[in-house]
Amino acid sequence: MGKKRRSYSREFKLEAVSLIFEGGLSISQAARDLGIDKTVLGRWKKQFEDNSEHAFPGKGKLKPENEELARLRRELAIGIFSRVPK
Repeated sequence: MGKKRRSYSREFKLEAVSLIFEGGLSISQAARDLGIDKTVLGRWKKQFEDNSEHAFPGKGKLKPENEELARLRRELAIGIFSRVPK
């Protein structure tokens, strides 16, 4: 049977990334201290660097640009289906 995938809160991820930027730890050392894989922490670091304000939106929450895209797709679908003959 496979491993259960662990999930981490946004706060945990932000604290983990702050160990690198503010604490001066390497990714490897911070990952060891937190008991997580260094590739996971490296991915979080990259996400934070790419867009710190909207990093780690959580389940079901979209970044603002993706929210707009989803809204436009819904509107398009509604428009298309309202013209379908019954």
